[in-house]
Amino acid sequence: MPFEAWMTLAVVGALLLALIRNWAPPDLLFVGAITILTLVGIVTPKEAFAGFSNDGMLTVGMLFIVAGGLRETGLLESIGQRVLGRTKSSFIVLLRLAAVIIPLSAFLNNTPIVAMFVPIVLDWCRRNQVAPTRLLIPVSFLSILGGTCTLIGTSTNLVVDGLMVSAGLPGLSLFELAWVGIPYALIGVAYLLLAERFILPDRKELLEQLGESRREYLAEMLVQPRCRLVGQSVEIAGLRQLPGLFLIEIDRNGELITPVAPTEVIEANDRLVFTGIVSSILELERIPGLVPVTEAASAASNEARNARMCEVVISQSSPLIGETVKDIDFRATFGAVIVAVHRSGSRVERKIGEIRLQPGDTLLLQTGPHFERAYRNDPAFYLVSRVEDYRKPRDDRAWIAAALLVLLIILMSTGVVSTLVAASVVALAMISTRCLSTRDARQAVEWQVLITIAAAFGVGTAMEKSGAAEAVAQASFGMIGDLGPWAAVAMIYLLVSIITELITNNAAAVLMFPICLKTADLYGVSNRPFLMALIFAASASFMTPIGYQTNLMVYGPGGYRFSDFFKVGTPLNLILWLLATWLIPLAWPF
Repeated sequence: MPFEAWMTLAVVGALLLALIRNWAPPDLLFVGAITILTLVGIVTPKEAFAGFSNDGMLTVGMLFIVAGGLRETGLLESIGQRVLGRTKSSFIVLLRLAAVIIPLSAFLNNTPIVAMFVPIVLDWCRRNQVAPTRLLIPVSFLSILGGTCTLIGTSTNLVVDGLMVSAGLPGLSLFELAWVGIPYALIGVAYLLLAERFILPDRKELLEQLGESRREYLAEMLVQPRCRLVGQSVEIAGLRQLPGLFLIEIDRNGELITPVAPTEVIEANDRLVFTGIVSSILELERIPGLVPVTEAASAASNEARNARMCEVVISQSSPLIGETVKDIDFRATFGAVIVAVHRSGSRVERKIGEIRLQPGDTLLLQTGPHFERAYRNDPAFYLVSRVEDYRKPRDDRAWIAAALLVLLIILMSTGVVSTLVAASVVALAMISTRCLSTRDARQAVEWQVLITIAAAFGVGTAMEKSGAAEAVAQASFGMIGDLGPWAAVAMIYLLVSIITELITNNAAAVLMFPICLKTADLYGVSNRPFLMALIFAASASFMTPIGYQTNLMVYGPGGYRFSDFFKVGTPLNLILWLLATWLIPLAWPF
């Protein structure tokens, strides 16, 4: 083996160790590795950084923007809320999650889908006293399984497709992976349904961690004619299911309805008076057509786009003391809307507009983006603190986002334009139709992921050019040569699935790509089955929380232990390994 091959293997070995030990961010490690390989002359600068212009990497970036548009318009959250409905069974909820997350993940990046479903599932668990440990690992695993069904389901598929095209091989069609991906997903769902009953932990004590401060606010909301709650009973509308929230009364044209029966039907222009905790009031704010009574209707649509939520405390010397909320004209004075009021030690019984402010009253405000900076030192307030994770969805554009998603699927499935062009057209359309702003589009792109992918291409090129890939393939061939290519596919899958548990799935795919090609050459057979094994195995990260981003996303909120993933994921990995080894050569013959 030449010096270049030894040098490359040494750099790649050090890279793997650094990734496993988490010595630095993955993008920095890969850029550092490819820089070293360039300095010693194994690859040229052009070869080292060619990945930054790779179609697969650029497509991943565009799809981040598409997913951002779907998230900003509230479409994903709306779908998630409708999925769970009013069911009380965790088994039924898991079935419903599978029916929605798998199709969504087949066409969207997994990360925003899991990000949207984690709080939805946590809220359902809190309302129904179900331990979140029974549902959050399945949410992550379902998104992974769905991503294996289509070309655009996960960035790994696009990365391997980009490598194939760069190597002069035929690329993947949109639904080519479905031959194995759909059975793969169905078997995975069946396993998770069993795991929910028998394997996943049931830590009831975690429900206590879902609680929050019992500081109760009074909120008064106006039901606009376009609101989806119109014509629904209080119970069907879900207004009795939000934790820590109580509907005190309904003001209907001056007539007070109290107490409010579950069967009471909501009408347009009703004023709903609630008392409850911040998180539940924020849930009310996210319902399209349900707005704070104090909010001027003419200003609601435009200003809410960049709205923030802040909590402020009335100071002892505040000029607002003794004034009613109605008389202050808070919007004109401070550029903010009072959503809710809390008075320590007692529940505020009056309507918000009639409340006379006192020192120590806490106001929950919907503000502009600069309110916190402008009024941090204002003598009217003791404290200004932002309520995190609040963002008003652009719900009036949800139908546009849905139509653009359908357009993306049509363009990619018909092959009228390339995958990159299709993703670029839809991403630009998301911005131009204001489904998300230019600023939000930039924030939606996970730059670290893109840099890691692009730099990993250069490392893969070094593996192939130096002869390191061929040396590894020769060693593998020597161990299983007599068993035939079918055994080689099984070995490739097993090796990649282990590597992807330790480093990122994209990095595992890029590093193993040249080895797959060399192994196929040694057997003198088609390289397609080996590359398909690479695609499916690189996504098969079920045994640890560190191998796949969505696993990390549910690790903390679910209160899991590292061993939980190993206990649940190991049987699933073995089942899918056997299934893929059997199905891949049937779908893509040698």
